[in-house]
Amino acid sequence: MKTLQFREALREAMSEEMRKDKSVFLLGEEVAEYNGAYKVSQGMLDEFGPKRVIDTPIAELGFAGIAVGASMNGLKPIVEFMTWNFAILAADQIINSAAKMLQMSGGQYHCPIVFRGGNGTAGQLAATHSQSFEAFYAHVPGLKVITPSNPADAKGLLKSAIRDEDPVVFLESEKMYGDKGEVPEGEYLIPIGKANVKRKGQHVTVVSFGKIIKIAEEVAEVLAKENIEIEIIDLRTIRPIDYGTIVDSIKKTNRCVVVEESWPLASISSEIAYHVQRYAFDHLDAPVLRVTQTDTPFAFSPTLIEAALPSKQELIDAIKQVLYA
Repeated sequence: MKTLQFREALREAMSEEMRKDKSVFLLGEEVAEYNGAYKVSQGMLDEFGPKRVIDTPIAELGFAGIAVGASMNGLKPIVEFMTWNFAILAADQIINSAAKMLQMSGGQYHCPIVFRGGNGTAGQLAATHSQSFEAFYAHVPGLKVITPSNPADAKGLLKSAIRDEDPVVFLESEKMYGDKGEVPEGEYLIPIGKANVKRKGQHVTVVSFGKIIKIAEEVAEVLAKENIEIEIIDLRTIRPIDYGTIVDSIKKTNRCVVVEESWPLASISSEIAYHVQRYAFDHLDAPVLRVTQTDTPFAFSPTLIEAALPSKQELIDAIKQVLYA
């Protein structure tokens, strides 16, 4: 094992795959000369050269379209968006081209492409730069959606995403690039579509993903002092969702709380709550509860930011509510 920052784990995944496969290349705004907006691609231009680490104009629709065309012709692009908020401009290429190409071509054209970049809230960036896009892209057939919560998962899942023959949306928290964690040495892959039981417990199943996992882990430590043992499931992959791991956990704990950094309507937590009541209803001793961002555009004010985001106290209250404590 070795200790890497989140950004270093991503860089290692991309570099290893680019050394292994000459068809893999990286493009995006400032990925080359500037080493990436968040320094994820630092040093990659020196190693792989300007034909494989490519700076693009500020034109998300344009360079996403170039990547889709390249992927249809045997290459494997990695598209870095400076933030997924800017990728809204490329949504036509992601949703109408990459996601639908296999079906529209009658199986003739795969799109082995990874769209990746910063996602979610990152301080005082206000409403148009603070959105979480998991549910937005998970709604689209033809896309796989991944949100890692730690450096090891970031590396293992990104390598799997690059090798996948279909388009993958890879969402990284802007606040986690500097996080450090243990990463296995050597070849390391995590299968897409498999959740991780981060912590075992017997009283409540807490389901989450991305940086909110850290809140769940902190809450678990607090509640352990009250003899409440929560089981934490890190989804890791948002589409496809590993429902089996969730249902198996609820069969043991009989209670479920889902927490996510996104709006409540048509959310990932809504989908999980439906699936749990459909396939684990007889095992539930309480209704499934959700803890989400408030149903409002994100604010600039620090006090309003704090009020909008899921908090440790909200999660504690939800857990105690399903325990009737």
